[in-house]
Amino acid sequence: MGSPALRVLMAPDSFKGSLTSVEVAHALATGWSRARPEDEVALAPLADGGEGTLDAVAAAGGWASMPAAGRDPLMRPLDGRFLRQGARAIVELATASGLSRVAREERGPAAAAAATTLGTGQILAAAIGLGATDVVLGLGGSATTDGGTGLLTALGVRFLDSAGVDLPPGGGALDRLARVDLSGVPELLSEVRLTIASDVSNPLCGPLGAAATYGPQKGADAGMVARLDAGLSHLADVLEAATGRSFRDVAGAGAAGGTTAGLLAIADRFASFEIRPGVELVMELTAFGERLAASDLVLTGEGRIDEQTAFGKTALGVARRAAAAGVRCVAFGGGVVPAGEAALLEVGCVTVPVVERPVTVEEAMTEGAAPLERAAERVARLVSLGG
Repeated sequence: MGSPALRVLMAPDSFKGSLTSVEVAHALATGWSRARPEDEVALAPLADGGEGTLDAVAAAGGWASMPAAGRDPLMRPLDGRFLRQGARAIVELATASGLSRVAREERGPAAAAAATTLGTGQILAAAIGLGATDVVLGLGGSATTDGGTGLLTALGVRFLDSAGVDLPPGGGALDRLARVDLSGVPELLSEVRLTIASDVSNPLCGPLGAAATYGPQKGADAGMVARLDAGLSHLADVLEAATGRSFRDVAGAGAAGGTTAGLLAIADRFASFEIRPGVELVMELTAFGERLAASDLVLTGEGRIDEQTAFGKTALGVARRAAAAGVRCVAFGGGVVPAGEAALLEVGCVTVPVVERPVTVEEAMTEGAAPLERAAERVARLVSLGG
């Protein structure tokens, strides 16, 4: 006699560089249903505020996708978008300023120095210009270390050198900053409630700052990391003098190459300004709590379950909510290390590796959804054996 039918909720993050959270959720559902077709399966793809946030929220329904033109990190034109629901909007930094916008062969010290958040600011400005007064800005996966200067430029701030000339884009030019002109910031911002979705706790500068921690993955060598870090420190000096606000040591100021720091500098220009964990925000936007309450089992996962999992990545966020709701939880990882497994086990979540044989990360990323489907099918058969 088989086990009774279950209500199973698929709530993964993306497997970055390989599958979106929507694709992961579908793969888990496909594999699960092969072994247990009688179960009721529901999809609730998630994100942490970084790349894939728009897709995860859009999959929940009720949001319109709005086009918005902008520039990529290297100032090339792109067709961006944001989500809108009445006066609410969601903007994802990775859409315009994400590292995925810069090809691997383009990454290097020069690109790391020039990369700008201008495109994100252009999309944010477009959303506000169309009447959005309650805006979520998802940070994560950026190609930039410009302290948010590109984004602020799109909102009317000018960053000037000693001759009164606007600085070129990117963090590599910040050492030449002499003055900040805030006179062009529109009064319209005073009607906007801005919420930053970010899981990063790094300060702006120093050994744990934006440049030192994330610069190398964006193409910065040791010399460029030092230059970018010094530029961010100088930017903070000038901005703090201009605004009277101290922000460089705020937890999370270093998110997205210091974009949070730049926004903190003008936080008083908004109707309200808040920084919240990305996973929590996306869960709210997708009514995850209600869907979890109606489930017997939740499947989550992310590309790598490792030491960083313990610091609030999506899988741990789901596992904690599941434990609080008394719902069993299984997490699938493209790669799994003991520290990540232990963090999930502490809240009662069992971890399942997806990799079936020794492969490189690059090989695993090219195998698509099939290994994930098979992993979900194996777990489903184990559940049936448990009766």
